[in-house]
Amino acid sequence: MFKRVLLTLTVLLLPLAAQAEETYVAGKHYDVINPAIRTAESGKIEAAEFFWYGCGHCYTFEPVLAKWKTTLADDVVFRGIPAMWGGAMELHAKAYYAARALGVEEKMDQAIFQALNVDRKPLRSEDEIAELFAEHGVSKDDFFKAYNSFGVSSQVRQADATARAAKITGTPAMMVNGKYLIGPRKAGSTANMLKIAEFLIEKERAAAGS
Repeated sequence: MFKRVLLTLTVLLLPLAAQAEETYVAGKHYDVINPAIRTAESGKIEAAEFFWYGCGHCYTFEPVLAKWKTTLADDVVFRGIPAMWGGAMELHAKAYYAARALGVEEKMDQAIFQALNVDRKPLRSEDEIAELFAEHGVSKDDFFKAYNSFGVSSQVRQADATARAAKITGTPAMMVNGKYLIGPRKAGSTANMLKIAEFLIEKERAAAGS
């Protein structure tokens, strides 16, 4: 009798297990990037975010994303990729990489988001951005040196090329391992973007056999 009940439960649960595995579907909840984009760090599963400091949705998503990043396993690496569609966005992308070159990314990310979304400072010139960095303890000489460096310029060009290859249409958007693009429209919400990212990370982990 017990075996019969167990068999019945197993049969009933099999469709539910299959449904759980098929929770997110390519083309419906996320898009497949073809051809796939090379990731920045081989041997790791990459989770990336395309963003713009001036994007209100990116601003509200940032604290949620920051918390999520602390939960990532050791085999996952996160990368931020500033989006550029003209205007001041390239200046802001340079500021993103300059902050990392100077080792002040944590405070400057917050400061730039705050300036554009709350304080309504457009930051449309190099001098305006230098002034903001100076307000947070970075000398203008150090800022200009990093901001106009070859390394920062190269990273900006690479970020733009990556966004174009991924064919992003808005921000925020997430990319997993250079193979999958997740946008809030198909995901349903920015919070759900993270759930889909976790699903795809696990998919990549399983494919690698780890």
